Amino acid sequence: MTTHLKIAFLPLNDAAVLVAAREKGFAEGEGLSIDLVRTTSWATLRDRLVFGQVHAAQMLAPLAVAVTLGLSQQPAALAAPYKLGVNGNMLVMASDFAKALEPDLAARLSDPLGTAHDFAAAIGLWRRKPVIGVVHRFSSHAIMLRYWLASAGVDPDRDVLLRVLPPSLTVEALRAGEIDGFIAGEPWGSAAVEAGLAETVAIGERIWRRGVEKVLAFREAWLEEHSDIVDRLLRALARAAAWCDDPANHPALAELLADPRYVDQPADLIARALEGRIVARAGDAPIANPDFMLFSREATPFPWRSQALWIYSQMVRWKMVPHDAATMAKAGAVFRPDIFRRALADSDMPIPGASMKVEGAVAHPLAVGSRKGELTLGPDRFFDGRTFDPERMDEFLAGFSR
Repeated sequence: MTTHLKIAFLPLNDAAVLVAAREKGFAEGEGLSIDLVRTTSWATLRDRLVFGQVHAAQMLAPLAVAVTLGLSQQPAALAAPYKLGVNGNMLVMASDFAKALEPDLAARLSDPLGTAHDFAAAIGLWRRKPVIGVVHRFSSHAIMLRYWLASAGVDPDRDVLLRVLPPSLTVEALRAGEIDGFIAGEPWGSAAVEAGLAETVAIGERIWRRGVEKVLAFREAWLEEHSDIVDRLLRALARAAAWCDDPANHPALAELLADPRYVDQPADLIARALEGRIVARAGDAPIANPDFMLFSREATPFPWRSQALWIYSQMVRWKMVPHDAATMAKAGAVFRPDIFRRALADSDMPIPGASMKVEGAVAHPLAVGSRKGELTLGPDRFFDGRTFDPERMDEFLAGFSR
């Protein structure tokens, strides 16, 4: 008997695993029929999940934490047992603004700390307080943008204006002059560059290498009541993710995502991000960044609780949430490595033996303990060299002036 599931998503490249699970038969192999519900904004997607219109959703990782902590409209306990991908976003700014930055694009992207200081100087030369689009207040991109700006002494609540708008509306908002740039998941940054409206200023993968992005989120009560369905879905997604990560499949994946039902953008534009070919200025040669977007390798789907706690630390830093032991524990519990392990226990996927790690501590590929097979973690450094030990939260927070 086939189980039918409704899963909400936004038109972004990192919906790839969900699309592949549906279109390439991985869900069907687990006795699942997936109805992917295309949604325009993260606020609408959040409400569809919270109020039970869908069974699960592709969700911004910080939004899953925020909803659980009661920070975003209707509070609800959410659970995220699977990460749909890491990185895959970039900051683009209007071409005129970018003239004040490092002209060597490869150098600009490879040195995010230096570029942040260039950006700080460019603010004073711009015609107004720069308006930067973010897809949601509680998005990984917005949090990383704040972290990046603050490294150069820019106060993101005073020196720039962060304006929330859906990813698919960012390019037109830039064209209309309503914003001066934006940070969003692909392919929207590349679409703005391709149109000659913007240049790439920074990429998420260089701000936090292998930083958490989207998760598969459920209402916690539903997840607990339907363990068999959840396990089957996670197994299907794990196989789909491995297919998505295989370079040989990137052309076919780009064609799938280009379908009007999904991302509805040119396949060659989508393929750039999948292949890590970043075009930073219209007409220029691509800059290779092979780790720009990951779906499967290096245990990418594993929901490290330390990453949920890093998200929480940034919410505390920017005074979005009070800091206390109970709130911290609630935030960390949104990520569910226990469910991941249960679902994939009989698979060939190497699974980390720990549920937390020191984020930002891996400078080079590192072999780690795994319950099955060999597992190597890739570099996960933060651009400023900091590390985040979830067991030393107060010490970490004390290291920031804001």
